[in-house]
Amino acid sequence: MLDFERCWQAVCARDASQDGHFVFAVQTTGIYCRPACQARRPLARNIRFFADARAAEAAGFRPCRRCAPQGQSPAEAVDTLVSQVCHLLEHSESIPTLAQLAARSGFSASHLVREFKRRTGLTPKAWALARRDRLQAGAPRRKGANLQLRYAISPCPLGHVLLASTDKGVCALLFGDSPTALEAELAERFATASRTPDQPGLGAWLQQVLQQLHEPARAAQLPLDLQGSAFQQRVWQALQKIPAGQTRNYGQLAAELGSHPRAVARACASNPVGLLVPCHRVIAANGSLSGYRWGLQRKAALLAAEAL
Repeated sequence: MLDFERCWQAVCARDASQDGHFVFAVQTTGIYCRPACQARRPLARNIRFFADARAAEAAGFRPCRRCAPQGQSPAEAVDTLVSQVCHLLEHSESIPTLAQLAARSGFSASHLVREFKRRTGLTPKAWALARRDRLQAGAPRRKGANLQLRYAISPCPLGHVLLASTDKGVCALLFGDSPTALEAELAERFATASRTPDQPGLGAWLQQVLQQLHEPARAAQLPLDLQGSAFQQRVWQALQKIPAGQTRNYGQLAAELGSHPRAVARACASNPVGLLVPCHRVIAANGSLSGYRWGLQRKAALLAAEAL
């Protein structure tokens, strides 16, 4: 049994969440509509409520051409369309242009971008690039079998620090509560790589890292060998340009790189080289510290030390 007052309030509010739960019919026009229909609101005394379109039509009412209450709602239709665009982007060898996507969708380019971004948080091109970056990021991880790593661990002001290197440069700088935890994280990141302890061979580099932790103005100058997608590399390079004592928010970096804050945040989260690639210098738009792979307490400590 439909509650007249509840249904009427939904119609007055044009509540799209109630679409599919009932329809309302207007006795003076002979038309039935969805609760969210944007047509002029009728008088309450002229309305009847029905559980579904079939019941309304059985009572002699015909569907509204504006809100099409007998099929998908406009919002559901757009959801379907966005899913179709995502499928097209996934299976295209090259990223279709916005004009091509708009032509396929039947929407204008601006409408397509607006609705796509509302549902995914990204423009179609940014979504496609982010997906490509995720796929590319998997490739370096799978190539870990060809890497031969040396690593060293030391106590530090943030607990313990692990520095790992290939023959080209530092590939990981991790913080943790214990040497065991750090070795486990290294094994997770480079599961198929050869990993050999080398405290004497990496001692000088590790000393530079410890010196920077104690005196941020004396930044370590070490070669890097970063394994990541093209987009991740761009983000990590941008991070290295943020001076000590300064911060950027995800939106600022996204604008600089022509990307989206969420994509930048994912690249920061995948950074394997703490401190030297200073993802701790990126904060939320409201000034909060936001996430940090090695814990917000360490992030706060790093920023506090650099602010002195």
